[in-house]
Amino acid sequence: MIDFVYSRLNESARVKKAFAESGSDAVEALARLTVTALNNGGKLLFCGNGGSAADAQHLTAEFVVRLRSAFDRNPLPAISLTTNSSLLTACANDYDFSAIFSRQVRALGRPGDILVGISTSGNSANIIAAFEEARSRDLKCVLFSGETGGKLKDLADLSILVPSRNTMHIQETHIAIGHIFAELVEEMIFNFLEI
Repeated sequence: MIDFVYSRLNESARVKKAFAESGSDAVEALARLTVTALNNGGKLLFCGNGGSAADAQHLTAEFVVRLRSAFDRNPLPAISLTTNSSLLTACANDYDFSAIFSRQVRALGRPGDILVGISTSGNSANIIAAFEEARSRDLKCVLFSGETGGKLKDLADLSILVPSRNTMHIQETHIAIGHIFAELVEEMIFNFLEI
């Protein structure tokens, strides 16, 4: 059993290391894009399904509340499109489950905002619809996904692709990347870090 635990942790660390070597530039680009959007009055919209929905909520909290308890700062505008159960179920019932995020993008998204779609496969129909709606409204689309990026890669302005096909390792890496992303944005806005 200990070997099982060790092998899983070792593989998770290997995936993160591989991303550090291949994807650090994309995280820096995302931080720069976000700081520009926030400084110009924009906001972040996050969406995802299942574990990625939890990540969307988690990252929204890091921006609106704060990432580090020792670093008190003003809130940054971010909304999770995954949290209103009445809205989600009404939309799925009255329209279709594939419209649950695109309806919210139509209602809440403004030019200059950033839509962050989290999909380990890159093929989630409701995030594809949300990206299509966002692009028609001049929002930037950022994808957090696995190694291929699926269909969403072609709709994204920027892709954060974890070099793995294993859903749990992709999600573990997504949240690590999300924390680094939030920390970079905090540093750039509040401590005037230039990267």
